[in-house]
Amino acid sequence: MKKVLVISFSNLKTDPRVYRQILFLKSVEDFDITAVGYCSPDISGLNSISIKKVKGSITSKLTRGFQLKSNQFEKYYWTSPPVKESLNKLKDNFFDLIIANDINTLPLVVFLAKKNGAKVLLDAHEYQPRQFDDRWLFRFFFQDYWDYICRTYLPKADAMVTVCQGIAEEYSKNYGIECGVLTNAPFQELLKPSPVDDQSIRMIYHGFLNSSRKIENMLYLMDLLDERFSLDLMVIPNQGGYLQKLQKLVSIRKRISFREPVPMPQISRALNEYDIGLFLLWPASFNYRLALPNKLFEYIQGCLAVAIWPSQEMVRVVHEYNCGVVSDDFTLESMAKVLNNLSTEEIKKFKENSRIASPHLCAEKNRDILLDTVASLISD
Repeated sequence: MKKVLVISFSNLKTDPRVYRQILFLKSVEDFDITAVGYCSPDISGLNSISIKKVKGSITSKLTRGFQLKSNQFEKYYWTSPPVKESLNKLKDNFFDLIIANDINTLPLVVFLAKKNGAKVLLDAHEYQPRQFDDRWLFRFFFQDYWDYICRTYLPKADAMVTVCQGIAEEYSKNYGIECGVLTNAPFQELLKPSPVDDQSIRMIYHGFLNSSRKIENMLYLMDLLDERFSLDLMVIPNQGGYLQKLQKLVSIRKRISFREPVPMPQISRALNEYDIGLFLLWPASFNYRLALPNKLFEYIQGCLAVAIWPSQEMVRVVHEYNCGVVSDDFTLESMAKVLNNLSTEEIKKFKENSRIASPHLCAEKNRDILLDTVASLISD
């Protein structure tokens, strides 16, 4: 029996990438899995260790800011509350393999692995050194820190994967490491496209609320679209103030509604009744410019046509499978022009192409990649 540790400083119940990762590993009878995160994923037969999500005081933030600006990077990392708590709870455990999710768990995992003689697999969900490079606080305090962590600890991982080709290439270019790709695709649903009404084209956006994504752009887009189009928002209200802003914008517009979110495993099925999955991601940061998110694959599994701005990695998928439309630039006017010119037959074709693409863009494909990687690390 191989003992595997999965660690992520996130809510394991709502973090789809880590949740699927655990399910992939659970499918192997010879694995005894322990998961560490802010919340149990509620997967049966799993050893789960919860750690607290601590909000630091003003004093602690000032102290930690000083550590960053004085290049006390190791001290900053090892005094982090989730690192300290995880280390305390795991110090007496033995593992054959440890999977570090995101760069922020990597130094901890490298330390535990050395103590255990375990192999290390890093799943970098983003390009960490430029995670929020649109924000001056990140550039001022964290950019050098994350560069140090990457230069020091990436070479100590036995294998590494990330979410898309562009980010994999960036890690390889800057840190000289080999990085595979494991997309954010959900499980295959085997759905059929829903009928398309000539007079009523139903669009949907779903996801967490995040003001940096400028979700309001999709509301403003509706001002430029013809009467055929309606938009539903299925959002997780994690930013209360931002939600109120969106609610106010919706209240003065027609053909836009909120709908209740559904549990993560049900998202693609809930989307299936719609025609177009809309995602206008403002390219504010490096990671936003290279985003290849869950929702794109959930739209495809739901057999929807996809409508996006020209975000590099999403464009690759939409063009390869001809499953939607891409605007010429990052303006509402260019997207409105594309959508207003869409015929019902074109939407039907895109929806059917999403159905055709769904077996190729599903979690089952990623399961094979992950388990092959794991087997190469811990095979007898």
